[in-house]
Formats: sequence, C-alpha cells, structure tokens
Amino acid sequence: MRRGFGAIVLALAVTATAGTVLAQAKPEEKPKTLWEEIALAAYVENSYVWNLGHTGRDDVNELRLYDFDAGWSFNMAEVSVKKEPSEKYPFGFGLVVTAGLDAQKNHALGIFRDGDDQFPFRNTRKYDLQEAYGSYKIPLGSGLTLKAGKFVTLLGYEVIESPSNLNFSRSFLYSFAIPLTHVGALASYALTDWLAVTAGPVVGWDVADDNNDKLSWTGQVATTPLKDLSVNLNWITGPEQAGQGERRTVLDLTATYTGVKSLTLGLNVDYGREEEEASLLAAGTRRNADATWWGWALYAAYDWTEKLRTAVRAESFQDPEGVRTLATAAGAGGKVSLWSATATVQYRIWRGLVGRLEYRHDDADEKVFKVRAPGLVPTSTSQDTVTLAL
Repeated sequence: MRRGFGAIVLALAVTATAGTVLAQAKPEEKPKTLWEEIALAAYVENSYVWNLGHTGRDDVNELRLYDFDAGWSFNMAEVSVKKEPSEKYPFGFGLVVTAGLDAQKNHALGIFRDGDDQFPFRNTRKYDLQEAYGSYKIPLGSGLTLKAGKFVTLLGYEVIESPSNLNFSRSFLYSFAIPLTHVGALASYALTDWLAVTAGPVVGWDVADDNNDKLSWTGQVATTPLKDLSVNLNWITGPEQAGQGERRTVLDLTATYTGVKSLTLGLNVDYGREEEEASLLAAGTRRNADATWWGWALYAAYDWTEKLRTAVRAESFQDPEGVRTLATAAGAGGKVSLWSATATVQYRIWRGLVGRLEYRHDDADEKVFKVRAPGLVPTSTSQDTVTLAL
C-alpha cells in the first residue's frame, strides 16, 4: 500500500511540474495588426412614442430631445470607424457619420446648421458629421495623447449613442445642462493607473463656426479610486454668446459603480453659470442678468439574464432664470423646476436586435407641458409617455 501511495504522489508531482512548464512555455499574445486595431461599428434605431395625456403644439413632447416627436421616428443610423493610438501604431483617428431625426438635433453651428436655425432644426439636413478627428500618442512617460478635430463632449453621464445608455430617453441634464460636441484640441495623460487628466481649447458649445473671437476650455479628471468605481470631474468654461466675452461655465460630476454582480449604479451632478446671459439682457427686466442652473440624476440597472435588463432613472433639474429650457409662458426669466422618473425594460431579441419599452413621467412646478395655440401657452405641469424602441 505504501509503495502504491508513493507512486500516486510521484505521478501527481510529475503532472503538476509538467503543467507548470507548459504554462511557462505558453507563447506571448501576438501583437495586433494595424487592421485589427481599427474598430468599425454601426447601429440603426427607430421608436414609437405615445403621449398618455395630450401632446403640445405640432404633436410634440415638450422638453424632450430625441423623443421630441410623438408617434413614429427614425431616430438614428450611425457608422463609426475609430482607432486608438497604440505603442506600435501611435496615430489614431475617429470618423462618425449619422442620419435621422436625432442627427438633426446634434448639428454644430456651421456644420449643417446656420445661426438663424431653431430647435428642433426641421429645416436642416437629416444627417450629421458627429466626429472627425485625428490623434497621436507621444512617447513621453506613460504616453501623452493629442487629439484635434470634431469630437463629442467630455461632460455628461449619458451619450449620443442610445445603445450605450441605460435608458432610451435622455435626461434633462443631457438635454439642457451640457454641450454635445466640440471642435478643438485635447491633450490626455495618465498620471497613474487610477488617475488621468485631459484638457484643451475648443471653439465652444456645439459650434464649428465660432460666434465670437474667444476660445473656451474644457477638461476632465478621471479617477478609479476602487476597482469597480469610476469617478470623473468634467468642466468647460468660456464665452458662448455672440460677440460677447462673458463666460459660461459648467462643472459636471459622473460616477459609476459595478461592484455588485449584474448591478450598475450611476450618478450625474451638474452646476452651470453664465455671466450677462443674452436673453436676460434682451428682456431688460433684471438688474442682474447672470444665470445659473443645476441638477442631479441617479441611475440603477440590473441584468436579470444575458438578454433581460431593467433600468430606472430619477432626476431633478433647476432652471431659476428659465434660460436653459425657455419652458414657461414667460420664457427667459421664468423660473422652473423639473423632475422626472424613468423605467426601461431592455430585451435582446436576437443577435444585434435589441428592444426597449420605456415609461417616463415628467413633472414641473409651473405649467410647461402641452403648449397650446394661440399664444403658445403651456397648459399642464406634467407629462407621461410610453416608448417602444428597436
């Protein structure tokens, strides 16, 4: 028995040693080729929105962005080609082209949109050049990455691409508190494994053709204080009104936690301020024409299976001078506080096909919904919608 036991131990030892040698001899991962580093992506989205009360003028959902129109909408078709700078190939680029009703609302001034075009830009082209930039990684320390061209903003928890968001509709913070795109340049540097900084000059908010002769500046401090927690502090400041030097500044905080299996938690907080805001100056009813706005949004999503996800969002947006929403009958200068609750069910029907069913309730302390003619007078303090999106 002892001799048999010794033989078994010896056999196990030889097997373990052989496994270790094989593991050590495993060849290194083959470096990616240039073509393998290029990422190609595309998606198409359509939606149907039911307003459970009464829509506003022209059959619209007030204070919404991409789900502004009631009924069926061809929201977006997007194609993107991107490459991030790498050690072997230090250059990069990004090209994103879009089409649809959402693309109309993303136009930067000077690219398919003129100064006299007004939201929802129905008279503009139903396509957009969302991003077009080049980048290069300089071998300095951990690598200094430079980017120049047209690119999406650093600010915000939500993004333009609907499939990347937890909910279908966009928050008030996304719609009114921050810009969407910029034309300019950025420099990014990773100070440590958990801390990176980005900053650079841009033409302004959603503009390619500057409406003044001064640049704005934007930046980000991105941190990962815990393995499953990311926290970003983003900002932008600079003159945004036509021919004026007064500054518009926004501080934007985002956080995401994924430390619990299948659960995603998110936070977005914004504070904005503008000196000598143009619409308040034009109204001439205030001694102090400075404007402020702020808000928060909380997110939670749970993946019940590989196919089924549910997500909820609660948010508040404060527009004390009414300059961001222009929502009340008084327009600029009319104070409004907005709240919203959103619940979304997402199901992966087939590979590449995702369906979303969403209910959203909006509430305000003033009548801002169901705008009626004549006089474009708001008649309700709340709005409820159900959306089906594919």
